[in-house]
Amino acid sequence: MIASATDLARPPTAASSSGAAIRVMVCDDSAVIRGALARILESDPAITVASRVQNGQLAVEAVRAARIDVVVLDIEMPVMDGLTALPLLLRADPGLRIVMASTLTTRGADIALRALRMGAADYLPKPSSIGTVNDDGFRRELLEKVKGLGRLRRRATMPVAPQPPLTLRPAPALPAVLLAVGSSTGGPQALFNLVQGLGRSVSVPVVMTQHMPATFTPILADHLNRMGLMPCTEARDGETLVAGRIYLAPGDRHLLVEGGRAGLRAHLTSDPAENFCRPSVDPMLRSAAAACAGRVLVAMLTGMGRDGLAGTAKVIEAGGAAIGQDEATSVVWGMPGAIARAGLCHAVLPLPKIAPKLLEMLKGTRP
Repeated sequence: MIASATDLARPPTAASSSGAAIRVMVCDDSAVIRGALARILESDPAITVASRVQNGQLAVEAVRAARIDVVVLDIEMPVMDGLTALPLLLRADPGLRIVMASTLTTRGADIALRALRMGAADYLPKPSSIGTVNDDGFRRELLEKVKGLGRLRRRATMPVAPQPPLTLRPAPALPAVLLAVGSSTGGPQALFNLVQGLGRSVSVPVVMTQHMPATFTPILADHLNRMGLMPCTEARDGETLVAGRIYLAPGDRHLLVEGGRAGLRAHLTSDPAENFCRPSVDPMLRSAAAACAGRVLVAMLTGMGRDGLAGTAKVIEAGGAAIGQDEATSVVWGMPGAIARAGLCHAVLPLPKIAPKLLEMLKGTRP
């Protein structure tokens, strides 16, 4: 038995019957949450809810029985929890994309990020009540992540359509003194990949802004630090930025970069959100362009929206450079797509090729 009678998916929509819809499974032990998530997902014609199940064991059985593109997987469930089910689901279908639904607690954040390192594609802060399920921000995040991951799943098995050529900029005359990274939807997994690729060879400080709740950012910094490559911490107000270390913007604070005789420093602010985000990439890049006299190298990774576009323009105007993640490897080609289409990039690359390119561009004699 795959699901209870009350949990059977609705008849296929026109989109799903044509084979075009993204097939999603909702796995949660609460029937109320399962129903609420399914209603949100099926409000979008690009999605069909193919299965609703109440524990990880049933999820594994469902994936073995029928094609699923994306699973929204709860963590704490009876019979089999999400973390136990995760490797079994990926073994049953290695191309499956899994979104971990995590509570907004320190423990929930730690488990969600452990799941990302085990192969989950993304995470979703789980609503604490049926009221927050209907919040516009939650609805938007759920739909964007599921559709983005569904498109990634399809791209892995279908030929990529040729894209119109992008206008690329020449490399800057001087090497950067700061590496600045921006990311959002799909970002944690991309950051793990980027940091792994950079290794211990980065000769400048690294600042990162990832759109993420305050509960999650210290856990993300800890997981990046535990990779044993560059040391990573949440940035602290007023601290000196040291080469070969990563400074992550804390949740609900903007991370700015300031210059001075003693070198670059972090400055945290509670200024209003920009692009509906705090932390936001734009203020980090604007401040970095000014503090470093333009000698900034930007890496813009997967993310929805246009946060980082205005800041990258300031960096380029001041003499810096930017690398964007390509559409084929992005969960959502919003932030990197915005700077690529604006002609601000030196290169637009698949995620695995970004770190080698950054290291190449960071080489050179420093003052």
